[in-house]
Amino acid sequence: MSKVTCDIGMSVDGFVAGPNQSRDNPLGEGAETRLHSWMFDEPEAHRAQLDAITDAGAFIMGRNMFGPIRGAWDEEWNGWWGEDPPYHAPVFVLTHHRREPVEMQGGTTFHFVTDGIESALAKAREAAGERNIAVAGGASTVNQYLAIGAIDELRLHIAPLVFGRGERLFDGVGEIDLVPVEVTGTERVTHVTYRVVH
Repeated sequence: MSKVTCDIGMSVDGFVAGPNQSRDNPLGEGAETRLHSWMFDEPEAHRAQLDAITDAGAFIMGRNMFGPIRGAWDEEWNGWWGEDPPYHAPVFVLTHHRREPVEMQGGTTFHFVTDGIESALAKAREAAGERNIAVAGGASTVNQYLAIGAIDELRLHIAPLVFGRGERLFDGVGEIDLVPVEVTGTERVTHVTYRVVH
C-alpha cells in the first residue's frame, strides 16, 4: 500500500526556511546555503536520500514553495526549477487562486488546487496509483498534513546549526508520536527517518 511521505531540511531548532523569503532568496535569507549545503557540496555521500526525495508518484506543495508570487498569478512564473523540474510526476500546488495546469519537461505537471489540503491529497492519491505521495513543503503545508494525521513517514534532514528565526516545522500540529526508523549522516547533516504513529 502506498504511503504519504515527507522529506524536509531543517535546523536543529526546527526552522525549514529563513526570514524574508523572496525571488532572490526562495528559502529565506541564508537558508539555502546553510540548511542545504549537503545537497550541493557532497551529493554522492547522500545519494540514497536525494533519490528518495523525488521517488513518488505525485507531490503536494504549498504556493510559497512553488514561488514568490502572491495574489493573482503571474502566468509566466512556472516554479523555481527551470524547464525540467526534478519531480517528473504530477505536483498539486495549494493555492487560493485558480490557474490552469502547467506542463513542464520531464513529465512534471503542476496542478493548482483551490479547495483545500484534503482535496489535494485525494487528487495526489488518484494520480500516484500504487506509488507513494510526497508532501514536499513548505513548513505550513507540512504542518497542516501532520495536524490531520496524513503523513506516514517523516524524513528530517537536520543541519548542525541553530537558525533562530524563519518558518518553523511542527508549529500548531498538536501531539504526534514518532517511531525512529533510521539515522545516518555526515558532518553537514543528520538524516532521521520516523514512522508517524496515527
